[in-house]
Amino acid sequence: MLYYILRRVLYTLPIAFGVSIVVFSLIHLAPGDPLSAVVGEVDAKLLADMRAYFGYDKPLYLQYFIWLANVATGDFGSSLRSGQPVINVLLPAAGNTMTLGALASLVGFSLGIVAGMFAGYNHGTWLDKVVSSTAITGVSMPHYWLAIILVIVFSVELGWLPAMGIGNAPSLLSFETLKHMILPALALAAIPCAIIARTTRACVMEILNMEFVEALRARGLSERRIVLHVTRNALPTVLAVIGLQFAHLLAGSILVEVVFSWPGTGYLLNLAIFDRDMPVLQGTLLLLSMFFVFTNLVVDILQTWADPRVSRA
Repeated sequence: MLYYILRRVLYTLPIAFGVSIVVFSLIHLAPGDPLSAVVGEVDAKLLADMRAYFGYDKPLYLQYFIWLANVATGDFGSSLRSGQPVINVLLPAAGNTMTLGALASLVGFSLGIVAGMFAGYNHGTWLDKVVSSTAITGVSMPHYWLAIILVIVFSVELGWLPAMGIGNAPSLLSFETLKHMILPALALAAIPCAIIARTTRACVMEILNMEFVEALRARGLSERRIVLHVTRNALPTVLAVIGLQFAHLLAGSILVEVVFSWPGTGYLLNLAIFDRDMPVLQGTLLLLSMFFVFTNLVVDILQTWADPRVSRA
């Protein structure tokens, strides 16, 4: 198992390198000059001096290697708008997004697994039909549309929960912050919850039709222990889907954070796009992309733990 984990880690390194190339290239292939967009109409000599100061006068390949070397030391550059180091605005935003994503994952994945298990064990009943219909509705519902509906119902009409911001509490774990997190967390949790429920239901139904389940029942095992065997066999597939959905959940947070003005990486990315703030944009995209890569690595390791046969594949 240790050899398999080391091999997966080594496989991740060239993927991460390729992702950094893609992120850097996409930003620099965008039309227009970011400095001109930020400073407006200025003297040509001043603009040339600024380009030299930020290193934009160098060949593109040289800019990439300088940027990569700086990123490896934790230096993501400075914002063109504010002049602050990118890392100073990126880390708090990433912390806010991770906190929101953790709550949304806890709600979405827990409800999805429980609903999928009940639907799989009660295939064909009214409970299965309700879970399946709800899951189809959840998968078909865009994050941002649900976010707007939640704001209209619970903030505008009922006035139960705040619609914007993060609050003024000093801690993310405070009750005031939690109130601000409920609506965006529900909006983010809807699609992952529906997908996890459908995946769990399909896995449970497939495993229940296998011969070893009938053999366990013939040996007189209790239904509770059979449920544990079925859950363990369904776990690798469910873990793989959970890993992908967690990464997609953070990607989907871009629009949800804009709707709720939640100061996370999605909100920061949106501001950087409109401001043409290239260093902030590069740093945010790289951080989100690396999180996708890291999530896939963690899921591979967890699958090996849940099913040792994976390491021998």
